[in-house]
Amino acid sequence: MLQGKSVMLGVSGGIAAYKAIEVASRLKKAGAQVYTVMTEHASRFISPVNFETITGNPVALSMFDAPCYQEVTHIALGKKCDFAILAHATYILIGKIANGIADDMLSSVMAAWHKPVLICPAMNTNMLNHPACVSNLERLRSFGFFIMPSESGVLACGDMGSGRLPEPEAIVSEAIRHFGAEQDYSGKTVLITAGATEETIDGVRFLSNYSSGKMGIALAERVIARGGKVILVAGRVSVKLPECECIRVVSTEDMYQAVLSALPRADIIIKAAAPADYRPKTVSANKIKSEAFSLELEKTPDIAKAVGERKGDQILAVFSAETERLTEFASKKRISKNADLVIANDVTEPGAGFGTDTNRVTLIDASGAVEQTALLPKAEIADIILDKIRSLR
Repeated sequence: MLQGKSVMLGVSGGIAAYKAIEVASRLKKAGAQVYTVMTEHASRFISPVNFETITGNPVALSMFDAPCYQEVTHIALGKKCDFAILAHATYILIGKIANGIADDMLSSVMAAWHKPVLICPAMNTNMLNHPACVSNLERLRSFGFFIMPSESGVLACGDMGSGRLPEPEAIVSEAIRHFGAEQDYSGKTVLITAGATEETIDGVRFLSNYSSGKMGIALAERVIARGGKVILVAGRVSVKLPECECIRVVSTEDMYQAVLSALPRADIIIKAAAPADYRPKTVSANKIKSEAFSLELEKTPDIAKAVGERKGDQILAVFSAETERLTEFASKKRISKNADLVIANDVTEPGAGFGTDTNRVTLIDASGAVEQTALLPKAEIADIILDKIRSLR
């Protein structure tokens, strides 16, 4: 949960501000100390007294009020708090933060902020989809902010569409997921591979597979949340890469070289990528023009096997994407790669294949113990895998 954590809850001016009271209450119940900062417009929708009563702490509202915390308030909060939640964040607040404008208490706090932030946008659909807002949210993502997607439904203005603030329970659950994890990977460096590789056929074609990289990225994000350092070797992925050391590659040979180069720095290696197993034996620089042509293929380097042969006290976990006889084939793969753990999934199962946001996996360790998960979001699957890896030593 959030015991021992301090959170800055930022509330801006809009009808969704009333939900922030419940957010503050749930944060307190989760064990956090809550320090609220409101815009002047937010105070027109809901009184600061509500937050002071719920949190037991004064509300920072105006730049011209007496300091709340014995020193300049907008600086003090960045020192006092572990992370920030902006619930909700309006069009104008998002624009201010993204573009460095600090003309009230909340935007000034954010200008001096240097810790994690969870932003929960809420506004009319047309405002949310305005190119300026879309661009500003993407810019905040590039700063390392976490953006919680708005929900869809009937809005306060009567329109139907996206822009609703998620329910307080969901917001606090998201905060716990990002900021409440035990720091059990602190001091560990985890080398993770993610995504698909591409093997060139000619000037316009390549061999690849359906991997999106979502599982590998989820693992990287959860290692970071749990205090670890990540070296991410990423091929073609369909999702944004986390803030960590990232080595981009194209072919399986590229990934092989990158992994072996980074291997000495890693305590744990998780092979979540789907590198191509074969590549064309010859490559044409130009587009092949023929009504029919055949390819002679050769094996690509076996990255997992190479790591298994070289690892000392390092832990190696490998993924095994199967379409049949899952436990049998995955167990053989663990042995052949000298892996400590194999994570197998049936890619033919709805919701557990390539490109999905959910997964169901079977974990098999060196003792032969088999654990199966339910169909869960990949972030939750990532935590289950990381818990299992921690139990191996």
